[in-house]
Amino acid sequence: MICAPTDSKLSIEKSAPGRRGLFCKNPLRAKAKVPANLRRKAAPRLPELAEFDVVRHYTRLSRLNFSVDTHFYPLGSCTMKYNPRFNEEAAGLEGFAALHPLAHDTCSQGTLELLHELGSRLTGLLGMDAITLQPAAGAHSEFTGLLLAKAYFEDKGQKERNEIIVPDSAHGTNPATASMMGFTTVNIASKSDGRLDVEELKKRLGPKTAVLMLTVPNTLGIFESNIEAIAKAVHDAGALLYMDGANLNALIGLVKPGDLGADMMHLNFHKTFSTPHGGGGPGAGAIACRAHLAPFLPVPTVKKEGGRYVSDFGDKRTIGKVKAFFGNTGVLVKAYAYMLAHSAKELGEIAECAILNANYVAAKLKDLYPPYSKEYCMHECVLTPGPDLAAKGIKTLDVAKGLLDRGFHAPTVYFPLIVHEAIMIEPTETESRETLDEFVAAMRDVHAEGSADPQALKDAPVTQPVKRLDEVQAARQPNLRW
Repeated sequence: MICAPTDSKLSIEKSAPGRRGLFCKNPLRAKAKVPANLRRKAAPRLPELAEFDVVRHYTRLSRLNFSVDTHFYPLGSCTMKYNPRFNEEAAGLEGFAALHPLAHDTCSQGTLELLHELGSRLTGLLGMDAITLQPAAGAHSEFTGLLLAKAYFEDKGQKERNEIIVPDSAHGTNPATASMMGFTTVNIASKSDGRLDVEELKKRLGPKTAVLMLTVPNTLGIFESNIEAIAKAVHDAGALLYMDGANLNALIGLVKPGDLGADMMHLNFHKTFSTPHGGGGPGAGAIACRAHLAPFLPVPTVKKEGGRYVSDFGDKRTIGKVKAFFGNTGVLVKAYAYMLAHSAKELGEIAECAILNANYVAAKLKDLYPPYSKEYCMHECVLTPGPDLAAKGIKTLDVAKGLLDRGFHAPTVYFPLIVHEAIMIEPTETESRETLDEFVAAMRDVHAEGSADPQALKDAPVTQPVKRLDEVQAARQPNLRW
């Protein structure tokens, strides 16, 4: 099941003097009056290639990519689900794609209606009262959410609330966002079952607490079954409950976070609503909140007034803009198209299939890769290499590299941090049973190789253009020059 090696030459290495594709004369070059001191003394060193050489080169590079279009992409926590092509067609419609961002509201009714309806559908789905679609990503949404919290407490005259409680099972961006906002982060360790310790939380809550940032389900793939008691404790202390919505794909259509007691939550449209991941282009996020936080939302939002859609700039309590205009509307069009394609019942089935797929993988691999939790997981499972591979000196990184040779992108590794040698797998609902069986077979094959010939697995990958790197040096002293 090992893939064949591929040509790894750079374009400059394929260059030959005099080769070129179509040549066009540039009459402006002779007319350009560039000062002599700014003119090149020699032509730039660029690859000289025929047109078909260029086409073949970039086509080959595209085939080297691991992507959701070409491979199973089981990144836990990142939710690399398939991006339906009808989303792209919708976003490419001229009325959306060609609209000038400075166009007046009267000329933008279609886009404004879409943004209004998307916001309305989302708040209904989440059990929230208001929303902003401005943020450009999930982490940007977190930043926006804590801006809301800060403005809310300042408006109440409670500037002393400067602490953010973050469980160790939260997404890694949570403490980073709190720190960026100038808050003090208070960490709480999970109980042995992976859930937040409610009694320990009550001890940490106090007059300085502003927000509890809670990931539901958490990064261990476990639902916080004490969520109602957690919400009550937070509210009794006068603080806000922020729900990290990065794992909403496990809850969508099954439960409304607002009903669980969340005051606000963020959305990652690429994780739950099938838009491309930020690395593949512009991203989009959102913050949905209850009514008491609505006045502080970024502006403009969209409201319906007299049968038309208009920009609403709120009042002086707004935190202002966090992104130009209404955000990355092209991405939001894709998310709206995805929502229109699924009823509320079907969205619930999406979550159920995501949960089923994760538990299927965990059940098929538990004899070789022990799971962190002995109970059913949500949409992602956390496994480990197990004591037999550990005895051979095999680490999670070796398993990940071995999967590359077998045609699979690696799962998330070494996260969550509280699990030693973690392997975090999220199949998503879009993968078939056949694909999952192939992945399970590859994981079992990796285990067999690691048991029989540990060094062979430590040498992986052997079929990729780039072999095993010194990752510490690559991170600290990157050399991107050829």
